[in-house]
Parts: sequence; C-alpha cells; structure tokens
Amino acid sequence: MSQSLSPTAIWYGRGPAARGLSALLAPLGWLYCAVSELRAAAYARGWLASFDAGVPVIVVGNLSVGGTGKTPLVRWLAGHLLERGLRPGIAARGYGADVSARSGPAHLVPPDADPAVYGDEPVLLAADARVPVVVGRDRVAACRALVQHGCDLVITDDGLQHYRLRRCCEILVVDGERGHGNRRCLPAGPLREPVRRAARTDLAIATGGGRPGVAALTLAPAAAVSLTQPARTRPLAAFAGARLVAVAGIGNPGRFFRMLEAVGLSVDARPYPDHHRFTPADVADWGLGPVLMTEKDAVKCRRLSVSGGARRPELWAVPVSAIPAPVFVADLDRLLAARGILAAPA
Repeated sequence: MSQSLSPTAIWYGRGPAARGLSALLAPLGWLYCAVSELRAAAYARGWLASFDAGVPVIVVGNLSVGGTGKTPLVRWLAGHLLERGLRPGIAARGYGADVSARSGPAHLVPPDADPAVYGDEPVLLAADARVPVVVGRDRVAACRALVQHGCDLVITDDGLQHYRLRRCCEILVVDGERGHGNRRCLPAGPLREPVRRAARTDLAIATGGGRPGVAALTLAPAAAVSLTQPARTRPLAAFAGARLVAVAGIGNPGRFFRMLEAVGLSVDARPYPDHHRFTPADVADWGLGPVLMTEKDAVKCRRLSVSGGARRPELWAVPVSAIPAPVFVADLDRLLAARGILAAPA
C-alpha cells in the first residue's frame, strides 16, 4: 500500500482522497462500533463474565490504535505509586512477541529478557520500572501472577477494551496532536470504540499537546545512551551538526522525529511499523554515522549493535521521561484516595 493510501493517511488525513476512502469504509466502521458497544454492554450487564484480580487494577489505555504514550505514563505511574508506599506491578500483553516460545498464560519478564519472546514494551518496562512485569494474553492470569509476586495493585499497559478484567479505575491516554483522527472506528478510522466511550473513563491525559479539558502529558528527552556501552551518555545537543539517522518503530514515529527536531537536531527520519523486528540489513542501511532511536526500539537493536565483525553505526537510545501536568497528579491522588487505594490528601 502506498503512503497516500496507508491506514494512517486515511485516518488522520484531511484531503479529499483520505475523506473519500474513509467514507467508503464507514459502513464497516459502524459495524465495528456496534459490536464493540454490544460487547461492552454484555460485560456491564453480567451477560459475559468478568473476573477480579484480587487487588485494585488501574487500566491505562486508549481508544485509538497506534502510539499515544501509554508506556511512558505506565512507567511514571509505577514510580509514583511506589513513592506513595504501594507495591505495584505491571501487566502487559506483549504485542509482537512470539507466544509459541512461551508456555502458560502469564510470565514474569526478566530485566534482560528477549523482546522477541516477551515483547518490546514489557522488556523496556521490566528493565526500568523497578516493579515486577508480567506478560500474557490472559490479563486476568497476568494480574493474579503479580499478586502472587507480592503486588498490592496492578497497572495494565493497554487493556481498556479488555472487559473480562475488572478494574477500579481507567486512565485514558489521548494523542494530543492527532486527537481521535476522523473519529471513526476501524477500518474507516483509528478507533477501537466510539469517542463517547471516553466519558466512561475516570481520568484523561493528552500526550504531546493540550486538548480541551484534558491535562497534558509531556515527554521530555534525556541524554542519549550508547547501546554498546550503556554507561556512556551524550547530550542531544552534542549531536547538532552531525549527519543523523533517526529510527522509530512505534505507533506514531513522527512524534519522536519532531521531538529531536525541537532540540535543534536535523535528522534523516526512518519510520518503521510499530513493533518492527529489526534485522542486520536494517542496521546496514543506516550507514556509519550516529543513529538515534526510541528506547522501545533500542531493546530490540542492542544485540544488533555488537553482532558481526563489520563496521557498524553508533546506535544511541533516547530515553524520555513522562511529566504529567500537576492537575492530573492531584486528580489521580484524589481518585485513588476516594477508591480507598491511597490515604486521603492532607
């Protein structure tokens, strides 16, 4: 499919071609929306069984497919709850992983795990979040496994539509730049559920830009980290003037490239599909200069940075910190206090 006819171009484009193709697909989108609402209603009315994990569950999710910044927020949330005296764990599905390489419904992710087996996002979280991370398609089993590891609260990375798992609160993450696109359901638009589903969530936050009535989430870049020598860091400003390749295999690659440009870097942008499995051929295509990539891509490229005997480019990960607006933090603490999870603010 050409770029002009790609799903992203149809969902977020404003030209006549995007609008026309979306309109042709609209009946399928209406059907998708109807099925998703019927399914949600079936769980709400008890026609389909839902299950309690045994501890409070906070779902961090979105309505649209593609990247909205959920994983950085999950990492921040885990640290925030640790500071509040809780013992959180993270449950994730592990998109892009080879499930045939695992047995059983849920697995604790080692910090040095293979992302091909456990998924890139769970490996990133396990290496950095300071809390246990369990991966599994069965979210109920994953949450219960975290309870067995001593967690008294579970955060799910994604899972807003996983109604089989009961939750104490939901946090909706919105793309602050692209919003909900053309506001249509798949395949006519990017939505997994109709926009009105947002009204049933407890809190909302927008990544990369403010939305009316929604608190902002800022993703702040830090110094780049060498993939071959993790103790070696380099300020992003030090890359100014160099020939730079920027790599992003995430849901919204453009956000990463714009973040680098915002700090004064000129990059040769190389977008890849979300959860892309990088190969030696990919690395060879980047040339011999510095290559900046997301943390999510770095967990998959680390082994490629040292394999083989040929000269290779300098591969650098660019960590980001999630910085939610103070109003969101205050609202979150009040919500968790009201649900009996945190002590009430003084």
